[in-house]
Parts: sequence; structure tokens; C-alpha cells
Amino acid sequence: GEKIIRAAIALVEKQGADAVTVRRVCEEANIATGTFYYHFKNKDDLMMYFVRGESFAQIELHAPLSAIADRITELYLHLFMRYESLGVKFMRSFYTPSNEALFTYMGETDGKFAAETVMARSERELLAAQKQGFLAKDADIHLMSGDICAIAKGCIFDWCVGSGLISMDANFKRILDGYIKFMQER
Repeated sequence: GEKIIRAAIALVEKQGADAVTVRRVCEEANIATGTFYYHFKNKDDLMMYFVRGESFAQIELHAPLSAIADRITELYLHLFMRYESLGVKFMRSFYTPSNEALFTYMGETDGKFAAETVMARSERELLAAQKQGFLAKDADIHLMSGDICAIAKGCIFDWCVGSGLISMDANFKRILDGYIKFMQER
């Protein structure tokens, strides 16, 4: 599988995420298509590898629910670190509006976020904070989770456009702090 991953990264960096096909990955990796399908179901499964990373369901968080903005920032830092480890060149070519794997991961189906995603975990944390009185009882937690994901996407996009010179972490924390404060004061 590692050979396939390296080949896909090379293709994305050279030609962009839209250029990745099973055939091209196999050519780049110098493997048979059967080997590809042993490791991945299809191109989308391969592309999801890059956005999926670890499951966010079990990540241990240290910030208390009373500091919900810090807790959500801590959660998203895991995503940002993953993207930074893939490199700005890769992410810049990968993070495009036409990348369906990215849209699938960072979107929702039937009004729900996929179980292992950062958005689903964020929603659970916000619900727990709401139950303990740290967010208004009438706050729309699902909407807030979507808003927070949009903030993260903007910070990731900024980082990509800025060739890695802009801090995803600092921008996300600053904007999220303001957003949570606004939502608490409404």
C-alpha cells in the first residue's frame, strides 16, 4: 500500500488531484491493477486515505468542556497536523473544489456527518458542552458544527494559498474563539 500512496502523492504534486486515476497510479508505482485493488476499492477509496487519516472518535482531548473553543481547536489541530505532514505542495493540489473525496469527507449525508470524522466528533463535544450549560440550550449544534468545519476549510485554504506560511492553527483558534463567543452571547 505504501508504494501506491507515494505514487498518488507524486501524481497529485505533479498534475493535481484531478489527474489521479487508478491506471496512472499503477503506472507511477510500477504495479499491476490487481495490486492496487488489493489495497483500495477504487480511486475514491485511495483519495479518502489522504483526508480520512485517523478516526477522530477516540482522540483524547485535554481542554475542559467549559473551554469549548479550546477543546474544538485541540480536536481540529489533529487534522491540521495531518495536512501539514502531507505538505503544502500536496495539499495545494489536493484541496480543490472538484476533489469529490474531500467533499464526501467534509460534507454530510442525510443531515449527519460520517461517524469517524472531525465534524461528527466536534458535534458530540458541542452537544456535551451544551448539556453542561456552556452553550445556549437553543443553539443549533449541528449548524454550529458545520460552521466550524467551514472555518477550518477556510483556514486550510488560506494555508494552501499562502504556501504554508500562514498558520492554520493560529487563524483557526482566533476565528473559532470569536465565533463561539458570538454564539454564547446571542
